[in-house]
Amino acid sequence: MYTKREQLVGDLSDLIRSGRLAHGDRLPGENQLALQYQVSRGTVRSALSELQQLELISTQAGVGSFVTFDGVQLDQRLGWARALADAGAPVTTELLGIEAVEDQALQEEFGLDGYVAVRRVRREHGRGISLETATVPAIGPLAELPGTGLREDSLTKTLEAAGLVSTGGDQWISTERLDACAAGLLGRAIGELFLRAERTSVDVEGRLVERVVSLLDPDRFQFHLTFGHR
Repeated sequence: MYTKREQLVGDLSDLIRSGRLAHGDRLPGENQLALQYQVSRGTVRSALSELQQLELISTQAGVGSFVTFDGVQLDQRLGWARALADAGAPVTTELLGIEAVEDQALQEEFGLDGYVAVRRVRREHGRGISLETATVPAIGPLAELPGTGLREDSLTKTLEAAGLVSTGGDQWISTERLDACAAGLLGRAIGELFLRAERTSVDVEGRLVERVVSLLDPDRFQFHLTFGHR
């Protein structure tokens, strides 16, 4: 009896090897495959990763989005604190709390029941410039984070120590007006317009590493997109 993931890998392999999906053809999108096979997007990513390892498909390089602070590109893989420090910004980070949470959207997408949320605010000369909530799976040592805290005050190092390393994901950008709670934490006016970035990172198996929702001062942060060859 095949699992849905094995069926997905097998069906796509047959389409490619039989020539019904020719070289250069685009595969159906993740959402379409998830609906068709009644699986999570994480399962789809895992299946596509296996097809890539079998050298049946390849991913197109040359497309990427980047966050900049005062025009300096930030390497988010290092974590926000390190990236901002490398950009020369005198930014301080305050940990607001670490707590166990439920997240229905993540549960439906990745099939996990429990999560841990890490909330932080970043300030420059006392003025709030970003408010961040990072949600990670409550597995292994991560489930104990509310009691143990972050490794060396770094979520990136904490995730790496737990064996979770991001190899890909996606990011959505929009705007959001600050509610009373966010405005109070940032020291800004209620209703002030901030950038809202939602970034989901997964590992090579398509498993969730973290989902980070950030509210960013649009006077300091920008988003830059590159594509094709330059």
